[in-house]
Amino acid sequence: MDWNALYDRLRAAAPSLELRRDESMSRHTSFQVGGPVPLMALPKDEDEARQVLSVAALEFGVKPFFMGRGTNLLVSDQGADLLVVKAYDGLGRLELLPQGERPGYRTVVAGSGVSLARLASFALECGLAGLEFAQGIPGSVGGGVYMNAGAYGGEMGQVVSSVSSVSTPAEEDVREWRDPGFSYRHSRFQEQDDFILWACFSLKPGDPAEIKAKMDDFSRRRREKQPLEYPSAGSTFKRPAPVDGQPVYAAALIDGCGLKGLTVGGAQVSEKHTGFVINRGGATCDDIVQLMAQVRERVFRETGITLEPEVRYLGKEGETWNF
Repeated sequence: MDWNALYDRLRAAAPSLELRRDESMSRHTSFQVGGPVPLMALPKDEDEARQVLSVAALEFGVKPFFMGRGTNLLVSDQGADLLVVKAYDGLGRLELLPQGERPGYRTVVAGSGVSLARLASFALECGLAGLEFAQGIPGSVGGGVYMNAGAYGGEMGQVVSSVSSVSTPAEEDVREWRDPGFSYRHSRFQEQDDFILWACFSLKPGDPAEIKAKMDDFSRRRREKQPLEYPSAGSTFKRPAPVDGQPVYAAALIDGCGLKGLTVGGAQVSEKHTGFVINRGGATCDDIVQLMAQVRERVFRETGITLEPEVRYLGKEGETWNF
């Protein structure tokens, strides 16, 4: 792939588009690991996003990799030979529409680059309930929709009423999805090459004092229980399926197998919350992957339950997990 040619063509097609060459992904992931990518584009608006997708796909046959804040992403130490399109530093639309989409509710529109913390704070400012769970999730709207992010009993699928995206290549108009296909940590966007532009949230008016109290309670519980002082990607593994009708939690399984504090290089199973793999300092992607593999093998050997990664993985050639 002639990355110089793609860079020059994108620069000509969208002169104000922010482009970065040989960008280290360690600067863009919450794990703070990952090698370089040859080209990163950071579109500020819908037009720039469409230009990137059209030029890359139609003229160069390049399939971009889409990301938000990188809070659920693990990138190979060798980087990835890909065009990365990052939404977080742009696409910041955030507004309350004059009318709600259904009686008794109001609609907030948020661009894919808006942080979930900012979105939750905006909802509080508007006196709207439903996004309290999102206040402490360190991702963006785009990433949150993609993963159906959630915490403390809430998730994006409960409040998102529609999602607008542009396809790759960007030959069609903006597409609106009334059914984003949400399920546990899943949306339809994991199976299709769409770049999320914005989402609409249907929220019910509430008492601002009660909304804030709920947010403060979630924040306190996070500080007390989660290793927020270390780089991580939050919960490392998905919640397993129930066994005999009873809920099963990855952290409890890992703890029960005596894996608290297990270390590979600079990566460690958190001693504060065993559902987190953390970067204690100097961890590489390989350290984290090896540690996750050891945890999965031990849990399966002792319980018969296979833990599935919640963290997305991006390998050198664009591959995903290969345990």
